Amino acid sequence: MIDSRNVAPEPATSWHALAPSEVCRRLATTSAGLDAAEATARLARVGPNELRPPPPVSAWRILADQFRSVVVLLLLAAAGVALASGDHVDAAAIGVVLLLNSAIGFFTELPTRRALEALRTLQVPRATVIRGGHSHDVDARHLVPGDVIALEAGQAVPADARLLSSSELRTTEAPLTGESLPVDKDAWADLSADAPLPDRRTLVYQGTTVVAGSGRAVVVATGVATEVGRIGTLVGVGPERRTPLERRLDSLGRRLAVAALAVAGVVALLGLLQGAPLAAVLAASIALAVAAVPEGLPAVVTVTMAAGVRRMAHRRALVRRLPVIESLGSATIVCTDKTGTLTTGEMTATTLWFAGHEVAISGVGYAPVGDFHEGARRVDPAQDGLLAKSLQVAALANRASLLERDGTWRARGDPTEVALLVAARKGGLDRANLLAERAELGELPFSSERMFMATFHEDAGGVVAAYVKGAPDRVLERCDRLWTADGPRALDDVAQALVRAENERLAARGLRVLALAHGAVEGTTENETRGLAFVGLIGLADPPAPGVQETIRALREAGIRTVMLTGDQRRTAEAVARQLGLLEGAGRVLDARELEALGDPALADSVLQAGAFSRVSPEDKLRIVRAFQRDGEIVAMLGDGVNDAPALRHADIGVAMGRRGSDVAREAAALVLQDDRFQTVVAAVEEGRVMFDNISKFVFYLFSCNLAEVLVFLGAALAGLPLPLLPLQILWLNLITDVTTALPLAVEPAEPGLMRRPPRDPHSAILAAPLVRAALGYAVVIAAVTLLAFGWTHARSPGDPARAVTVAFLTLGLAQIFHLGNARSHGPVLAVTRVFANRLALGAVALAVGLQWLVTAWRPLAAVLGVQAVSASDWRVITLLALTPAVLGQALKSARAVWSRTRRRAVG
Repeated sequence: MIDSRNVAPEPATSWHALAPSEVCRRLATTSAGLDAAEATARLARVGPNELRPPPPVSAWRILADQFRSVVVLLLLAAAGVALASGDHVDAAAIGVVLLLNSAIGFFTELPTRRALEALRTLQVPRATVIRGGHSHDVDARHLVPGDVIALEAGQAVPADARLLSSSELRTTEAPLTGESLPVDKDAWADLSADAPLPDRRTLVYQGTTVVAGSGRAVVVATGVATEVGRIGTLVGVGPERRTPLERRLDSLGRRLAVAALAVAGVVALLGLLQGAPLAAVLAASIALAVAAVPEGLPAVVTVTMAAGVRRMAHRRALVRRLPVIESLGSATIVCTDKTGTLTTGEMTATTLWFAGHEVAISGVGYAPVGDFHEGARRVDPAQDGLLAKSLQVAALANRASLLERDGTWRARGDPTEVALLVAARKGGLDRANLLAERAELGELPFSSERMFMATFHEDAGGVVAAYVKGAPDRVLERCDRLWTADGPRALDDVAQALVRAENERLAARGLRVLALAHGAVEGTTENETRGLAFVGLIGLADPPAPGVQETIRALREAGIRTVMLTGDQRRTAEAVARQLGLLEGAGRVLDARELEALGDPALADSVLQAGAFSRVSPEDKLRIVRAFQRDGEIVAMLGDGVNDAPALRHADIGVAMGRRGSDVAREAAALVLQDDRFQTVVAAVEEGRVMFDNISKFVFYLFSCNLAEVLVFLGAALAGLPLPLLPLQILWLNLITDVTTALPLAVEPAEPGLMRRPPRDPHSAILAAPLVRAALGYAVVIAAVTLLAFGWTHARSPGDPARAVTVAFLTLGLAQIFHLGNARSHGPVLAVTRVFANRLALGAVALAVGLQWLVTAWRPLAAVLGVQAVSASDWRVITLLALTPAVLGQALKSARAVWSRTRRRAVG
C-alpha cells in the first residue's frame, strides 16, 4: 500500500509541464491507480471533492448593514426629535419610512449572498475511477489527488487532472476560459511551466465537458484546490464596493448633519443674546433640527430606484440590487466577455472560397436561414456545381447533428461541424439525404496529430470516395488536383501558392479556416487517403451578435469605452475587436503573457490604451477591472461564464447573461440581462442616468426647500422677530414636500440629449455646483416671500401672533409645492407636452395644496399644528407670494433656453 504521508500535492505545481511519470511520482500513485484503502486515507486527509462556500453572512448582519447610511441615522434623529416634541404620530410615520427603506434593502441584498453556493452546480455527481487496476463508478466527491480517472466523449470532467494518455481527446472549456472552440488535449504535449491556462493541453479541468475522444488522467486537484474552486475564492475575496450613489448620499447626509448643528447653534446663540426665553430658544433649535433633516430622502431614493427596476424589467433586465442601475448610469468603462456577449456564441460559416471565387454566406446562428452571394450577385447552389460540391463535403465529413423542435434548431456535436451542417442546409443539402444516396463505409476521426477528418462513401458506380475536411496545409498534402468549373486540373505550385495565400487572407480576418477535398480512393485507411482533388476553403467565425456594433457606437457617444476580455487567441481577438470598432484611435490588443509581465502601476497605464485583451484568465480579468478602478473609472463587467465570476463580483456593477449564463455568473452579478442582448446595456445606462437625474432633482428640491426653512428661522432671528414657525408645522411641511410632492420626481422622463452627455465624474457630489447655486437662490427667494408674509401679517396684527405664524406656514408650504415645477426639469416646463409629461406631478401638487387647505379647514388638525382660519384677503396674499418663486424660476429658465437657441443658431 502507498503511504499517504508521502503525498505532497502543491496547488502551485506546474502539473501541465511535468511528464506523466513525474506527476505520478509526486502524487505517489501509478497508472493502475490507488487502492481502496489508500484512497480512503487520502479522503480523510484532504476532504471531499466538493466546493465549500465560506460561512454565510447572517441575516441579522445584513439587516444591520441597512442602517449604516448617515441619512438613515439622520432619519432616526428626526424620529427622536418628533418624540421629544411630543408628536407620536409623526414619530411613528418616520419609523414606518425607516422600516420600509430597510426592509426593501434587506430583501434585495439577501439573495446576493448565494454566489459561492452556485458553484456547487458545476460539480459532477459520478466519475469513472481506476483503483487497483480495475474500473469503478464512484461518487465524484470521493475522488482524491492521485486517483486515475477514465474520460469518454459526453462526460463531464470530475476534477482537475493531468492526462496520462489521450486519443483524439477534445474538451469544451468556454465556461472556464471563455474560448469559443473546443480544445485539443494531448497527454504528450511539451509545454513550458508558464503556459497560460487556455494553452495547458495536458490538463483537463473540473466542470468542463469531453466532446470527442477518450483518455486517462491522474487527479491533481480536488474541491477548492481546482481551478473552479480557485475562482470561487476570487469571487469571495475582499469587501463589496459601495456604489457611487451610496457614497454620494452618505456625503450629503454628513453635510446636512453638520449644517443642521451649525445653524441650530447660531440661532440658539442669537436667541439667548437677544434675551429670548429658554423655552423659545429650545423650540427654535428643535424646529431647525427638524427642518434640516431630510425625512423623505431614503423613501424617495428607494422609490426612484424601484421605479427604475420596473422600467428595466420591461426592458428585459433583472436588477438584483437596487442601487446598481444608477451605478451603470455612472459607468465610464464597460468590460465585456466576447463569446456569447459581443458575438452570437454559435460558430457560423461565413465564407466559401473555391477556384478563385469568394462566396459570402449570410445568416448567423444555428437556424439554417441565409443566402449565398458573390459580390452583389446571389448564387444558387443548385446552379453552381463547385458551390454544391463544397457544401456536400462539409455535410458528409461531419459527425454533428442538427434538429428542429418546436421551431427551434438544436445542435449536438462539435460547434465547427454544426456550422458546416447549417451552411449545407442553407444550400438545400441535408446530411441524412446525402447518406441515403452515398452509404458511409468508414471514418478517419479528427486528431491533433492528423489535423483532418475523412469519411468514406460509396459514390455512383460503386466507387469508394473520401470526403475530407481539416487544416489547409494537411489537406493540401493529400491533393494532387484542384476542382475548377471545368473539372479537376493539376494542383501545381502556382495553384498551391494561391490556396495558401487565400488561407492567410481569410485567417487574417479572424476566421477559422478549413480546407475541403474529395476524391476516389483505394481504401479507407489514412495512407490510402491520397490523390484527392482540392475543393475549396471555408471560413468560420463566431460572428458579432446583431446590434452589437450599433450599441458600442451608442456607448461611445455617451462617453463610455467598451473593452473586450476573451480567452481566444490574439489574432481572433484582434479581428473581432477591429470589426466591432474597439480599436479605433490608439487602441491595441494586449495578450495574457504581456499582462503577466506588468506590475500593477504599469498595468494601470497599459489598460487605458487597450481595446481588447486576449488569452486572459479569471485572475487577469479581475486584475484588469481593478486596474481601471484604481484609475478612478466606474467599471461595468459583462459575462456569462464561471471564468467571469470574480470580475463580475468585484466590478462596480456586474452584468450577467440570463439565458446562457452560468449559475455562478448570475449569482455573482448585480444585474441579469434576461434576453442576453448586449443592446440592453444601453437601456440600463439610460435608465441609470435617468435615475440619477431624478434623484438629483429630488435632492435639489429637498435641499432648496429645507434650506429655505432654515433661512426663515435664521432671518427671523437676525431681524429680532418672534419664532415664525412651530416644530410640528415644519414636520408637517417636510412630510408633504419630502414625500408627497417629491415622489413624482422618480418617474420624470429623460432629459433631451441624455445619452450624448459624458459620464459624470465618479467623485463629484450628488448636486453639481450650478445646481447648488440654483438651490441656494430658490431657497433665498422662498425664505424671503415667507418672511415677507410673516412680517406683513405680524405688523397688521401685532396682538395675534398665531395669525402671522399661520400665514407664514401656508405661504412657505405653497411656495415649496409650486417650486416643484422648477425641480422637474433643467429647462422650463411651460410647454403643454412638458407639463403633462408627468401627470403624477400634477396630481401631487393638487393633493398637497388640498392638504394645506385641510390644515385650516379641519379644526382638530388645525389645533394640533397650531394654525387658525384665514380670510379670503389673506389667501390672496399667500397665493401671490407663494407663486413668486415658481414664476420667477420658469421665467429665468425660458430666457436661458431662448438665449441658448440663439447662440447655437449664431454659431451654426
